[in-house]
Amino acid sequence: MIRLLLLAAALFAVLAPAAHGARYLRLGFDDDHIKWMTKPDGFVAVQRELGAPFTRITIPWQRGEVRLRPVVKTYLGRAAAAGRLHQKVVLAVYGDAADAPTNALGREQYCRYVRNAMALVPAMSAVVIWNEANTPRYWPPSAGARAYEALLARCWDVLHAARQTVNVVDSTASHYDPAAFIRGLGAAYRASGRQRPIVDTFGHNPYPEFAAEDPWAAHPTTRTIGEGDYDALMAAITAAFASTAQRVPSASWARLWYLEDGFQTVVPPFLSWLDIGLYTGRENDRTVLPAFGLRRSQSSQLRAAIFLAYCQPAVSAFFNFQLIDETRLVGWQSGLIYANGIRKPSFGSYREIAAAVASGAIDCSKVTGAPRPSPG
Repeated sequence: MIRLLLLAAALFAVLAPAAHGARYLRLGFDDDHIKWMTKPDGFVAVQRELGAPFTRITIPWQRGEVRLRPVVKTYLGRAAAAGRLHQKVVLAVYGDAADAPTNALGREQYCRYVRNAMALVPAMSAVVIWNEANTPRYWPPSAGARAYEALLARCWDVLHAARQTVNVVDSTASHYDPAAFIRGLGAAYRASGRQRPIVDTFGHNPYPEFAAEDPWAAHPTTRTIGEGDYDALMAAITAAFASTAQRVPSASWARLWYLEDGFQTVVPPFLSWLDIGLYTGRENDRTVLPAFGLRRSQSSQLRAAIFLAYCQPAVSAFFNFQLIDETRLVGWQSGLIYANGIRKPSFGSYREIAAAVASGAIDCSKVTGAPRPSPG
């Protein structure tokens, strides 16, 4: 009975409505261009213009690797250069499911590899341990949450021994029943008897079902957890880790990051005339237009998504995937810049959104889908 009361109290703490969200919402982009550029100055300048000082880049890992390959050292050197320009770099180190470090040897190799990568980026803001561990593309379902919990625990220890202030982040996707996976993490954590955390920040990718879906849409009849399912996400995290050494995000400890989200735009015909073959293949999403003026556009979707994140008490970061479009239509065209460098109309809209976030000029009582102020 006492345990149930403690859990109820913890749930109330994280789900209690609030008039305003996090005082500081980190804005950034998931985009690998800085690791491909000899000098990242121009790319960093564009992000600064947008008011988004965080960049998450991917670092590849293959089974058995401990030493960094020359090309990876080059990537990390460029990330370090961006850090010297005061860009806040987040590293996401992972591979495909076939390479996932699911046993003790693999965990040791992977965590040492991440430690070696971290050492080359002194100004690194955070490191994401693997990617979307609840999805079969990146993590074997047969290994499940138990093996991922063991990986998080080992890396937390290795990385904190190397750098006490490191921010270790996990990663789940909006599909493939993330709530059940998180509860599985908690069960494995409790069973381990561990008395230290396994993450410093919880990371989630709250993609909608399709680009034109309202960011605040809830999915009570499916296993999807998008932005509109914040209460379900927080309930899963709380049920998993309440009354353990792993702290649960809340309004007073806003450690839930939206690591990826994005709204794909249609490619306008004029780009086909200007750059024949710039985009290739066939689109795989129900896209939106990039400009304001319609009920749903990339601009309006981003405004709703970012304002909603700001107003969700435990959330303190929102990363857009990407800044610059991919050229493959089966990939992602959710950037603010077309693949040829032309800025989308949503570029200026994002800058205005970021300015509103920075100034705190957001009334959460008027944001659709946001927690409402308590009566009285």
